[in-house]
Amino acid sequence: MAATGGAGQGAGGGPARARLMEEVAEEMDAIDAEFGEDYQIGRVITIVEILRPGDDGQEGVGLRVRAGQYPWVALGMLDTAKKIVEAQLPQAE
Repeated sequence: MAATGGAGQGAGGGPARARLMEEVAEEMDAIDAEFGEDYQIGRVITIVEILRPGDDGQEGVGLRVRAGQYPWVALGMLDTAKKIVEAQLPQAE
């Protein structure tokens, strides 16, 4: 769900920032539940869909990808992530 409202909500710690922080907190809770206390966080890639109202009343969509490692490492991680998501899809019989 995207934050709604006026301009600049993402810049000053408004609802857009709170939404992203909630997502990160939920992911950390899930990691803690799965791995306990004996782990370290390695490389991180963030992918965020950005929704903006357009001049014509239609929403514009942007995709923000941030990967703080070598491009070939990021591509390998994204390829693996794609395979994990595909494996979660319901299988047709």
